[in-house]
Amino acid sequence: MMAAAVASGRLLDRLPAVRGRLSANAPLAPVTWFRVGGAAEVLFRPADAEDLAAFIAAKPADVPLTVIGVGSNLLVRDGGVPGVVVRLGRGFAGIEARDGAVACGAAALDLNVALFARDASLAGLEFLSGIPGTIGGALRMNAGAYGREVSDVLVDAEAIDPAGARRVLPARELGLSYRHCALPEDWIFTAARLRAAPGDQAAIQARIAEIQAARESSQPIRTRTGGSTFANPADPRAGGRKAWELIDLAGCRGLRRGGAQVSEKHCNFLINADGATAQDIEDLGEEVRARVAERFGVTLRWEIRRIGLRSIPVSGSGS
Repeated sequence: MMAAAVASGRLLDRLPAVRGRLSANAPLAPVTWFRVGGAAEVLFRPADAEDLAAFIAAKPADVPLTVIGVGSNLLVRDGGVPGVVVRLGRGFAGIEARDGAVACGAAALDLNVALFARDASLAGLEFLSGIPGTIGGALRMNAGAYGREVSDVLVDAEAIDPAGARRVLPARELGLSYRHCALPEDWIFTAARLRAAPGDQAAIQARIAEIQAARESSQPIRTRTGGSTFANPADPRAGGRKAWELIDLAGCRGLRRGGAQVSEKHCNFLINADGATAQDIEDLGEEVRARVAERFGVTLRWEIRRIGLRSIPVSGSGS
């Protein structure tokens, strides 16, 4: 099924000049791990933080802005995304050791940050090798894996506010909690400094290898997926069970909707098994939520970020 596109309405004519690249009606499915979804009305690839800040300061106030990374934990709906979609690229992917920390751009891959720290004999960031995606996305959801999360290592983050001003925010001002950041969505992360400590390179590599082996054995990482679908619930009715356990006990392992399927390998992963649409995937996720709620009284919270318009509105689904 061909993905739907958003009509540009000559939005390009209303946007300020940039040093990066602006593209109208740009397909987003190829840049997401699910490989589904519609187009961006306009896709903006800023050259660097200054280019992005100037664009935000000068763009019309009524034009919505959506930021994406490498699309590892993202579902773009079939109707596409109105307004401007910002995709941070090479100008935001730098990594360096600075003042006892690892300084990295928001587009730096989590894995690359872990490997850089290893090569610099800096310990404490190995857990990032188990998180698909970029540092910007990790900041936005306080991502974590294998016993640690971003809030454990964050020194400060750089962000651009809705007026286009560049800010440096100490970790305590971000309101980080389990898979949550309190900074409003219209602030765009551009960089971060992560705390690390001198360590033995061989030991660091051994831990990264251990994490990689654990992911390979337990997660469907070689399929078209969006990573962990639902956050682990804090609801006491869950009885301390993780999201995947509730999903499994609710009889959802292997459940299908159109071309989408709950993974047999790890049932907190939804996969594009056979030409799924974004609607198939989201509907399947909502069916899983409904079954878990009916069985346990627990409402699972989406961890996958869903953006854009549905081609066919579905009542009762998440927004």
